[in-house]
Amino acid sequence: MLVQSWAEATTFALLRLWDGFLAFIPDLIGAVIIFLIGWFFAIIIGKLVAEILIRIKLNQFFERAGWKAAMEKAELKVNPSEFIGAIVKWIFVIVFLLVAVEILGLVEFASFLKSILAYLPNVIVAVLILVVTVIVVDIVEKISRAAVEGIRVGYGHLVSTIVKWAIWIFAILAILQQLRFEAADWIFELIK
Repeated sequence: MLVQSWAEATTFALLRLWDGFLAFIPDLIGAVIIFLIGWFFAIIIGKLVAEILIRIKLNQFFERAGWKAAMEKAELKVNPSEFIGAIVKWIFVIVFLLVAVEILGLVEFASFLKSILAYLPNVIVAVLILVVTVIVVDIVEKISRAAVEGIRVGYGHLVSTIVKWAIWIFAILAILQQLRFEAADWIFELIK
């Protein structure tokens, strides 16, 4: 009698597991289809954005403003149009992955993806701070060196190095604060 109830309980549990698996298959297929469609859509949109930025001559503006040379000095080789297109592509990939995950009912993973999407603007601003810092450091370093050497004090290189590192330290703290590192907030509070 006890063996029969164990056998029945095991059989019943396995049948429920099988029924659950069969009910899950349509959701899985739908989620995979939506993600694949989203992936191709994201690739197309990313390339479209990059192409539009190339046609409005963002790369040439980047070069004319001297930003490309400044970025190369910092050993950052970036094609601005393709970089922005790649960011747009990955945002769409994450959005479609979020939709697919929600279809599957993976609540915690969906919550994690939502937090990533909410954090992306901070990363974009941090990257912009980095780019602007590279450009500003290059310009201010040259101006401070020329100004000090213009008054013939003789410490142009030292002054330009101090100014450069002061800007970099401030920029790094701003980037860390933008990325929500607690230590950066603490340091900014000390400075105030």
